[in-house]
Amino acid sequence: MARISKKFLMILLYSILLFSLFSLNGCTGSKTSEKISPGNRDVILATTTSTQDSGLLDYLLPIFEKETGYKVKVVAVGTGQALEMGKRGEADVLLTHAPAAEKELVDNKDVINYQLVMHNDFIVVGPSEDPAQVKNAVSVEAAFQAIAEKGVPFVSRGDDSGTHKKELSLWKAAGIDPKGKSWYIESGTGMGQTLLIANEKRAYTLTDRGTYLAYRDRLDLTIVREGDKGLLNIYHVMQVNPEKHPGKHINSDGAKAFIEFMISPRTQELIGKFGVDKYGMPLFFPDAQKGN
Repeated sequence: MARISKKFLMILLYSILLFSLFSLNGCTGSKTSEKISPGNRDVILATTTSTQDSGLLDYLLPIFEKETGYKVKVVAVGTGQALEMGKRGEADVLLTHAPAAEKELVDNKDVINYQLVMHNDFIVVGPSEDPAQVKNAVSVEAAFQAIAEKGVPFVSRGDDSGTHKKELSLWKAAGIDPKGKSWYIESGTGMGQTLLIANEKRAYTLTDRGTYLAYRDRLDLTIVREGDKGLLNIYHVMQVNPEKHPGKHINSDGAKAFIEFMISPRTQELIGKFGVDKYGMPLFFPDAQKGN
């Protein structure tokens, strides 16, 4: 009887040992397949300052990082600089708002997986007394003409950003070259800082609505022009093409994961809700389902 018990005990222990080894191997294999290797953990995102100044990235990135394990390194510059970083292979993914400039990169295959994400609009803000009577102008181009004729200070970002590109196109449409004029101030800074300078100078400036709302409590500037067709502000996301930069370690998988996250129905819903609780309106409107 004792001999049977001993044999049974040995078989039981052997079975437990085998089960443990198979279980450990299965768990280890599962974790290895899901884990992101250290070499491709970081994703470099080159983007416009408006996505950062508005607080949108602070709202979305922790969710993306928690869900995927990637770590996003944000380089918030003007859209022009962000696109140049993409051309040089100095970023993995771009989030910008200058469709005409972006098209050049798409056509040259500097970027791939070009996706529409969202929009908001540009607005003209200025002193509440509106010295150039921008509100009463028949068009946004006429509004810019009025600012120039009155010589009222206007603060430009002057940084080749998407907002700066839009502003220059409006001056061109108005038939005015503001460069070098005494009333024309180039800040060379991001949108938030430009708004603060305009506030100090009691000047007009062109801004995206999202950044203005995020800074509104720090400003005495009011919206004096909005709703014109030419003031739409469209954002796209795109991957840097690794084939253009064979000597560089472009994180294509991380970039693709970020794009998929940005255009997913759940993230699009989050974008549409961002700002509503604080400002009573969304700062951005989701567009991914509309296509490019």
